[in-house]
Amino acid sequence: MDPLYNALSQFKRRNYDKCVAICTSILDKQPLDQAAWCLKMRALTQRVYVDDLETEDVLDTDTMDDNVVATAPRPGTSLKPNLTSTAQTSLMTARPRTSTGRPISGVARPGTQTRPGSSIDRLKTARPVTTGQTARAIRLGTAAMLSSKDGPFIQVSRLNLSKYARNGDSFGYRCYVVENALELAVNLSKPLFEYLFYHEGDVRNALELAVQATQYCQFNDWWWKVQLAKCYVSLNLIRDAEQQLRSALKQYHHVETFVRLARIYVRLDQPLSAQEICKAGLEIFPNDVTILTELARLHEILGDMQNSIKFYRSVVIEDAMNAEAIASIGVYHFYNNQPELALRYYRRVLTMGAHSGELYNNLGLCCLYSQQLDLTLVCFQRALDLATDPLIKADVWYNLSHVAIGAGDLHLSVQCLNLCLSCDTTHAPALNNLAVLNHKLGKTNLAKSYLASAKRADPDLVEAQSNLEYLENK
Repeated sequence: MDPLYNALSQFKRRNYDKCVAICTSILDKQPLDQAAWCLKMRALTQRVYVDDLETEDVLDTDTMDDNVVATAPRPGTSLKPNLTSTAQTSLMTARPRTSTGRPISGVARPGTQTRPGSSIDRLKTARPVTTGQTARAIRLGTAAMLSSKDGPFIQVSRLNLSKYARNGDSFGYRCYVVENALELAVNLSKPLFEYLFYHEGDVRNALELAVQATQYCQFNDWWWKVQLAKCYVSLNLIRDAEQQLRSALKQYHHVETFVRLARIYVRLDQPLSAQEICKAGLEIFPNDVTILTELARLHEILGDMQNSIKFYRSVVIEDAMNAEAIASIGVYHFYNNQPELALRYYRRVLTMGAHSGELYNNLGLCCLYSQQLDLTLVCFQRALDLATDPLIKADVWYNLSHVAIGAGDLHLSVQCLNLCLSCDTTHAPALNNLAVLNHKLGKTNLAKSYLASAKRADPDLVEAQSNLEYLENK
């Protein structure tokens, strides 16, 4: 079998390691084989590729941020918490949250947790567009393509970015594997950009390549403008990214562009503008799951749970396997005193094949409050077995302490809370509950010390403050 054909077959079946190995053997015999070079570059990129529409965490405060317009926005027009707003007393804000600020729903969402190990701090991308030619083309490259076994695959410092910027088209590119033909496109600028951005994490050279390619195509390629926006967001140039995305929308309507522009307005703390962008996207792409999910998240952050659940229900109608929507509806019913309904939704997520400590923790809580006590301890035991994060394990032990309190065993509850603190020493609710239990057992001084620790761990915990004042005034 032709080695290049075999490499293409492995790439199509997502066996990227085998594809890289075959391309490496081809390049050892013919170092300037541009087809093998391009395919190896694509395989290396896909091996570390992350769809960055599910973005990483964004810091709440930035000392270099000059995009803040007002320090006291009107209620409902900002994503930042306002302690005097009535939204703080809403159902959404009354829910318990993890140390990262995420409501415990069993589903990780964009901006709610950090995924370490990526080559760059925040990965941003799009899915490639499937258009192109059908002919196979193999050309020889330049000296920059030469790579040694002990050195890097591509010597970025030797790349002539202006040459590769001209080596592209204005129609996007596809994955180089066609249904009835095998193709390696001559244009290398777009796969090279993704390699620099994702695999190398070299935002500076990726930005330079995108700028030159945009100028070469006379600013008529919307794809390059989206990539420019990705680079600008990585460099925290939010307004420049907004300009590029709006220009891209004028040329071509794409779901990804609408979502990215909405995320830009979230970064700028303009949720109403983000909602307008999403609604404009729904007019062009009716009932699109990605845009509906984005709208649901926006309403949830603003505390408008009714509209959030309405959009999540629309998502479930379009995609019955959407775990985030199902879990969010389950959380909504649980905190509306409907644990039986919440249990149905979480069982649905379980039958879909999801197994995590958070999911079994929520199942245990639903069983507890729906009086299915025979399943409660089983679910919590499974949650402890699956929980790898100490913070999640601490939350499970905290919930088990409530089971012990319901059974009337205060000493077992104290033991569960101590195990919770062994996993997370800054768990303020556990410290507060330990203080209450020790006060019931007659250990007032120990209760005061626990309350003081809870207040230091979380100054905003109202229960610890009120309990400490009660004991001091007693």
